[in-house]
Formats: sequence, C-alpha cells, structure tokens
Amino acid sequence: MKQFAVVGLGKFGFFLAKRLHELGKEVIAIDNDKDKIQAIKDFSSQAILADATDKDVLDAIGLKDVDVVFVSTGGRMDISILTTFYLKELGCKKIIVKALSAEHTVILEKIGADKVIFPEKDMAYNLASTVTETNIIESFFLGEDFSIVEMITPDVFIGKQLRELDLINKYKIQVVAIKDQVTGKSNIIPGANYKLCKTDILIIVGKNDNIKRFEEETK
Repeated sequence: MKQFAVVGLGKFGFFLAKRLHELGKEVIAIDNDKDKIQAIKDFSSQAILADATDKDVLDAIGLKDVDVVFVSTGGRMDISILTTFYLKELGCKKIIVKALSAEHTVILEKIGADKVIFPEKDMAYNLASTVTETNIIESFFLGEDFSIVEMITPDVFIGKQLRELDLINKYKIQVVAIKDQVTGKSNIIPGANYKLCKTDILIIVGKNDNIKRFEEETK
C-alpha cells in the first residue's frame, strides 16, 4: 500500500489527509500545533507533533521512505521553502507542495519540488471554464495548458461512432470515458465502434485551446 505524508495541517492539509485516510491510504500527518494534531488523529495512521523546519526531525520520522510527501504549511513561504529543501536533501521519493504565489512556485521548482499546486488559481480556472461553456458540466485544470472536461454529448454527435468523429485527429482531444446519465455506468477508454447516445456524458482530455475550439464548433 502506498504511504503518504502531509506536512502542515491548515484547512487544505487537514482535508487532504482526511480524504486520503477515507480512501484507505496510510497517512502520516505532521504539524507543530498540538490542537491540529488532536483534530487529525482519528483521520490518519500517525499524527505527529513536530517542527517541519528541523531536518533531523523529518529524517527521524522516516519521510524518505514515504511514497509522496505533501507540503502545505499555511501562509509562511519561508517555512514551506525550508521544509521542501530538507525533504529534497533527505531523498524523498516525491514532493508535492502547495504554493502561495507565482514567485513561490518558481522557488519551489528550483529547489526540487516534483510538483507545485496552486489550489486557489486552479479552482478559479475550473469554475470559469464551467460557467462560461454551455455544454460543459465540470472542468478540471491540469496545468498551464491541459484540462479534463466532463460535458454533454453534442447533438450533432448522437448516433455516430467515435471512429466517425475522429476527435483525436480533428481536434487533438481524447475521449477517456463515457458516462450514462441514466444508469450512472461508465465506459473507460471506449472503443472506436462505440455509438454515442443522448444520455451520454463525455469525459475528454486535451489542450485548453483544442477543447475550446471543440466546444465552439459543436454547440
């Protein structure tokens, strides 16, 4: 089983650790606030009161053996940077860090964070995409250029096979799943012969520009 660690138990870190625990994962939760440790103890495998800016402490906890370490240390950019630096020096397998700004992101990437997330920005982008596109039900921003989008099947597609539509070549997008609105069943990586019907929800992935063009041309 994969093992995760969450360093910093503000709102983001708390709910991340709690959700990973609910999904049956082994989670080490770390913070220097005893009240936060008390709050997370029932939603983690281990809840450790510790100073994440102490390299020896991080080493003693054994974070280099954890599959993924998440760093979410609140509004202190210096603490986030120092913690990430020490985790990298310890040889942690994968370090994912919550950034506070574009400048913070650049610094974290330079000191070796494997992935930097900016939840507020990502949420804003996703919401903007969802409310401005007529057929889009939900949109998940994957980075600067890519998204995964859940959308209603365009009327012009109903009754046609994916092979006929040739979306990969025409729009450079990929249908990764199709969900039936009535039964709730999903078809993961549907075959080229799949014939679309009115109750289908398409889940597609691609570059944002290509998805936007696809949406505009199939309204």
